[in-house]
Amino acid sequence: MKSATPVKSASLIRWRIPIVLGVTVFVNYLDRNNLALALPRIARDFGWNDREVGAYGEWLLGAFFLSYALSNMLLGPLAERFGPKRSIIAAIAAFSLFTILSAPLGQSLTALIVLRLLLGLGEGVHIPMSSAITSRWFPPHERSRANTIWGAGIILAVASAPLIVIPLVRAAGWRPTFAILGTVGMLLSLPLVWFFVDDAPQIDRSNPKLVDNAETADYKRDWKFWLVTLGGTLNAFCAFGILNWLPTYFDRAKGIDFERLGYPLAMIFTAGIVGMALMAYLGDKFQRRALIASIGFAIAGVFVYIASSANELAILVLCFAIAVFFQSAYGAQEYAIVQRLLPPNRVGAGTGLYNGLSILFGGVGGSLVPGSIVAATGSFDAAISSIVAGAILAAFVMLVLARSLRY
Repeated sequence: MKSATPVKSASLIRWRIPIVLGVTVFVNYLDRNNLALALPRIARDFGWNDREVGAYGEWLLGAFFLSYALSNMLLGPLAERFGPKRSIIAAIAAFSLFTILSAPLGQSLTALIVLRLLLGLGEGVHIPMSSAITSRWFPPHERSRANTIWGAGIILAVASAPLIVIPLVRAAGWRPTFAILGTVGMLLSLPLVWFFVDDAPQIDRSNPKLVDNAETADYKRDWKFWLVTLGGTLNAFCAFGILNWLPTYFDRAKGIDFERLGYPLAMIFTAGIVGMALMAYLGDKFQRRALIASIGFAIAGVFVYIASSANELAILVLCFAIAVFFQSAYGAQEYAIVQRLLPPNRVGAGTGLYNGLSILFGGVGGSLVPGSIVAATGSFDAAISSIVAGAILAAFVMLVLARSLRY
């Protein structure tokens, strides 16, 4: 009976950590996505036409992903040695500061691009170190749920951002909005991580069911690691393609006023919250994470295609909501799959390499490819078709991976 209290306490501490990390990820994504939501108003202030929105918007959106990806890959190993908790604290301070500085310094396209580059650099180690902490505290059979708790911060931010950012932009302007988000986010996140997150693992290593069994210690030579990285790249292309361009797509291609975007976008991305919760449960229960992700991608691609030919707001919202719901299957599984392929002492660095390459090619591609299509053709519908192709290819890649992983 004496051991029951410490075990219960340790369990409460374990599940508290991803909740706190989820708050910091929520703040992270508000800071990175505020520009995509404010882009229609930025374009109006700068007097850009549709082709200029595509040409300049792709650089504004892509700049972040370029530096973010490089930061993941180059700073991830250093951050793991410095300590995941301390590295997350440093990342929060950095990306909050650069968000705040967008208010006084974001007076030109060049200045905004530089600030977005610095924002990506500051955010780079946040996700890899969250993955490292999760892998230390949670055994493999709980990781879809544990990763999804902090990963839900992404979807919560995406879903609530239209209801937070758009009214703020409308009331105060986009520059003051950036300053408000950066300041509030820093004041909320830093104390939580300082007091409630710990690097130390609390897993009983004597129990073989709770210990990592990485496919290979040399993960860089494991073709399955590179296959899941390709899947992550395609996921990033689809996810950030939708996230970055959907507000402008609704505004410019479908004629929905900027002021009316809040609730439609919130409803679409709220579907991702429900999807991640369900898919995480299914991933831990059936241990067929890659197969679940493959099915999700295929269904998402079909509904994005249907949405591209629709014009009624209700149908648009429904189709994109279904697409986001099923694409979340990958988001619920990705870090559990990656952690499975990495040795325990290299989860942070390995996740940084995976995340960095996925964002470098997928996140940048999700910004540049649709933007380039719009710049060349003037058609936002043509740009959305590239996301359909990415989702179908991702479904195939994850199906191949599902057939190769041993359970």
